[in-house]
This record gives sequence, C-alpha cells and structure tokens, in this order.
Amino acid sequence: MRAVFADGAGGPEVLVVRELPDPEPAPGEVVLEVAAAGLNRADLLQRQGFYPPPPGASDVLGMECSGTVAAVGSDVDGWSVGDQACALLSAGAYATHVAVPAGQLMPVPEGVDLVEAAALPEVACTVWSNVFMVAHLRPEEAFLVHGGAGGIGSFAIQLAAALGARVFTTAGSEDKREFCRSLGAEVAIDYHDEDFVEVVKEHTDGAGADVILDNMGASYLGRNVTALATEGRLVVIGMQGGTKGELDLNALLRKRGAIIATTLRARPSEEKAAICSAVVEHVWPLVADGQVRPIVHGTLPLDDVGRAHELMESGAHTGKILLTV
Repeated sequence: MRAVFADGAGGPEVLVVRELPDPEPAPGEVVLEVAAAGLNRADLLQRQGFYPPPPGASDVLGMECSGTVAAVGSDVDGWSVGDQACALLSAGAYATHVAVPAGQLMPVPEGVDLVEAAALPEVACTVWSNVFMVAHLRPEEAFLVHGGAGGIGSFAIQLAAALGARVFTTAGSEDKREFCRSLGAEVAIDYHDEDFVEVVKEHTDGAGADVILDNMGASYLGRNVTALATEGRLVVIGMQGGTKGELDLNALLRKRGAIIATTLRARPSEEKAAICSAVVEHVWPLVADGQVRPIVHGTLPLDDVGRAHELMESGAHTGKILLTV
C-alpha cells in the first residue's frame, strides 16, 4: 500500500508518500481499498505538529475515506468483500488501503457516488452528534454556525434547514455568503464588517440563537454567549481563534445557558460506532432524497497531497477537498 506521512512538522512540503505492507484486518475490523479521502483542518494541525493522532492510532494522515471492502476480519457481521462504504477514522485515510473498526463503517448513501462519499463521514458525524445528539436542536429554533462555507458549516446549514431550524451563518465574502444562502441559510453574515450578535438578535426579535456551533473557540467566546437565547446551547468544536478566553458566568447564568466542548477523533470506538449508527438512521435518508448533499470543491490525486493542503490553507474553497486514489 501507499500512504501519506508528515516527515517532521511544518508546511505542506513535509508531506511524503511511502510504501507500507498492506493491512490485515484484526477481529472486528474491515480493510477498505480506498477510493477517496477527505481533508479536514485537523490534518493541517497534525502536519504542523499541533495535533498528534490518539495513542495507538496510525501516523498516516486522514480521518475519513470511502472505498470498497477488500477483507473482513473475524467477528464482523453485515459486511462482505466488494461492498462499498465510507468510514470515520482516527487516522489512516490518506492511503490506498486502511483497516477500519466495523462499527465506524457506513454504507454509501443512495444516489451518492463512491468518491463523493468520502466527503460525508466527518461532517455528518460531527454535525449530527453535536447539533442534534448533544445540543438537541429542534424545528423552528434559531441555529448559528460559524464558517458556513467550509466542510462542516456547509453540511450543518443543509441538515439544520432540512430538519426545520432557522439557520444563520457567518462567511467572509459575498460569494461564500450567497453559497450559504443557496444551501438553506436564512441569513449569511459578513464576519468582517457585521456583528453577528446584532444580526442574529435583529432577526430573532432580540431572542438570540438557541444553538451555536463554533469552531473559533476563545476569540468568539464572549460574543457567542451574548448571542445565545435563553436556555441556549453553545457547542465548541474548534480552537482556530485560540484556547483561552474570558467567560462572563453571570451572563451565562442569566440565560440559563450551556457551553459544551467536544471532540470526535479521540472518542472510544464504541462511541463512534453509536454516532455512525445514528447518522445512518437519521441523516442518510435525507442525503438519499436530496435534501442534504455532499459538497465537493474539488479532487486531487494522492500524490498531490501537498497542493491539496495548500488549497485548504488558502481558504479559497467551499465545502470539502478530496484526495483520490
């Protein structure tokens, strides 16, 4: 097999493709012959030396992929050689083959081709687990997602809108804001020139957002709390704006609000399997009937992984970037 490693910490130039023995499935695992792998911001952080894989996980980059089942280990039911699937991983997706715990394998939704399916596992599992399983977003509630043109944001807009929420988002250019509106955002906010707190309150008669999905962390903490509605839920899933911020507990208490910080990558396999099962049950039917779709900005071959990382770092993309094998 061929796989991508970071040869030290640094820019895209440290990414190298190496040959390794093909993986063998352990009990409870399936080996996928990879068709495509999705890029995530965590991959950039790992390459830079800031986000190592969980203990025991592969040093091969990549947290999601799609492909064809090439081998099935013992104690695995429901999967056979030749089946097409997509997978949520802790690591290992940037490769021609990868071993996957069977519970983290999901069928390709009806109507989605095998390469496009690589754009789904991380965003679908992140959004469903955080916005619906944890924050319990309900129909007619106001939902704010930051960075609506990115992979997670573009999926969150579609899923929340499909399930009846009012969707607000932030984006940095008019092209990206129009893209967000085309996906179902009621209001797309220019984070350069507009205050998202004021805009959300203006469009909710002063109430604020019932649920906020935030990838910025510290730099948005105070304003996110201010933007929350009474009994609002703020879910922090990233720290692009720093790790340490000041929290006005009085403001949070007055709103009877909640702040939840979660990660997906390092969770036990059993928890990931439960999330994957819930996604297949609740999200895949919406993908199959076209209410939610994978958004793919573009694909590049595995050997062009450095160029793919450069594109992601530029911020010029909308939706997901995929590596094809």
